[in-house]
Amino acid sequence: MVFQGDGPLDTGSVSGGGGGGGVGRIAVGGGAGLIITIVALFFGIDTGSLTGGSSSYGGGTANSRDVAEINDHIRSCTIEKANVDTICRIVATTNSLDDVWSDLMPGYTPPSTKIFTGSVSTGCGPATSATGPFYCPADETAYFDPTFFAQLEQMGGSDGPLAQEYVVAHEYGHHIENLTGVLQRGNRMGSQGPRSGSVRVELQADCLAGVWAYHADNGPDAMLEPLTSDQIDTVIQTAKAIGDDTIQGANSNPEGWTHGSSEQRARWFTIGYDSGDPRRCDTFATNDL
Repeated sequence: MVFQGDGPLDTGSVSGGGGGGGVGRIAVGGGAGLIITIVALFFGIDTGSLTGGSSSYGGGTANSRDVAEINDHIRSCTIEKANVDTICRIVATTNSLDDVWSDLMPGYTPPSTKIFTGSVSTGCGPATSATGPFYCPADETAYFDPTFFAQLEQMGGSDGPLAQEYVVAHEYGHHIENLTGVLQRGNRMGSQGPRSGSVRVELQADCLAGVWAYHADNGPDAMLEPLTSDQIDTVIQTAKAIGDDTIQGANSNPEGWTHGSSEQRARWFTIGYDSGDPRRCDTFATNDL
């Protein structure tokens, strides 16, 4: 159990998506399209088709029936179901994130969230499940295919609830960066290299996910039960599994990094979680990443 309480969830900003025009990555071009090269690929590589995961929705191109089923599923979500159901866990996490960031950030406006299978149309172009979780600044929407979490576990990450919620919180971190202008700043600093704008953007999103975790179980109205050290360890395990050096292996070259090393990703999440202060997440103010 991670979420506490009972009753329905707010599903107003979450919907099913699909029908993204078949195969291919998000289109890359100028403006928002270039920013997507920084924030879209959670892995930093093309992982191929993410099929056969824990969701009841398979891979391939989504059709209207898939979208309708996902929307029905979303509307059925409750806090209780969020502890046993991946789609409802995504919905509940967005509720908690909106609560936390509304308190922490003056003028905060929530992003939209789309849960899709196979392929999806976005304001940044078409995408497929192979993209992994991503945030599109052009339409201020975070996108998730639930089958991703099975792939993440195969890569050495955790399938624990808080680890999955960290993935959602990371993409919401990109929304915070979009609201504050950090995405645009990172875009100007380049997309590859150990001190590139891309790495700084990704590490800041990890730190902001940690800030959320610090606040998400605080106070009488907190949605999360008090977090345990074992649950935090599942996040650290997952952050390390998706570091550039881990993914790229023994021949990893820092000059090609886009997301940061395993140690850096775990470290910046921990900075956010230990402090609970978004100001501690300024990865652009230091070269000690």
